[in-house]
Amino acid sequence: MTLRSLISTRFPEIAGDPFMSIGRALQRSLEDGWQSLPPTFATEAASMSMALDVKEDDKAFHVTAELPGLTDKDVDVSFEDGLLTIRGEKKISREEKNDTWHIVERSSGSFARRLSLSASIDADKIEAKFDKGVLSVTLPKLPEEKTTARKIQVKGA
Repeated sequence: MTLRSLISTRFPEIAGDPFMSIGRALQRSLEDGWQSLPPTFATEAASMSMALDVKEDDKAFHVTAELPGLTDKDVDVSFEDGLLTIRGEKKISREEKNDTWHIVERSSGSFARRLSLSASIDADKIEAKFDKGVLSVTLPKLPEEKTTARKIQVKGA
């Protein structure tokens, strides 16, 4: 028995490359395994991700989060001890009678994301806006105390 006899010829364009065949078989196995999970597991795993952009300029941090399908009432933003927390819940109504679901890609459930910010933030001036599924949070920095550099003379004993 040779290695070539073990390679599937189901995909003739890659039949000559054993690594492509193994890769394809592995991919099929992973897809089959993911599809065999209960729909709630796949939904919960998908709901835990939130796409974020964080930008810093001289005056503030700017956090933008994509939250499609949500409204401003579904999202909670808080700031405490240098930690920005964005949390919420996405609800999808489905009747689960005796239906057979073939594809379940829309996610639902609660989510939370925390960001630790290194600069001093003026918590009283933080603003959050929600428009068309995009949350924008502006976290103004506290003014830095200006220190002047000076040379200290070291005296001998």
